[in-house]
Amino acid sequence: MAHPPKILIVEGKTDRTRLLQVLTEPVEFVLTYGTMSDDKLEELIWPLVDEDDVYILVDADDSGNKLRSLLKRELPNARHLYTRKLFREVAATPLEHLAEILHREHFEVRVELLPENRPPEGKQT
Repeated sequence: MAHPPKILIVEGKTDRTRLLQVLTEPVEFVLTYGTMSDDKLEELIWPLVDEDDVYILVDADDSGNKLRSLLKRELPNARHLYTRKLFREVAATPLEHLAEILHREHFEVRVELLPENRPPEGKQT
């Protein structure tokens, strides 16, 4: 029996587009668009409470941190993924770094983006 796809909560379309450049497995995306009203919480987040493979990857900024804090309360079993503060936004995070983050959590990613498969700096293959 096939596993249902992992669920990845992100803030917006550009985040989803960026992650799709890295992923090689089907993933269900939930887009919050950066804010979370009570209605949106009820519609988007509450149905995920009993799901096993829920991941959260939001921007490393004030609005992302507020959203993450809310989601920690509402989805205590979700796994939190983090981009570096240096990159601030998921959409601005290098593909290689996103691949590493996702691969650590057992997502299937483009292997050529992983460090062990990239040529050393300055060398071409």
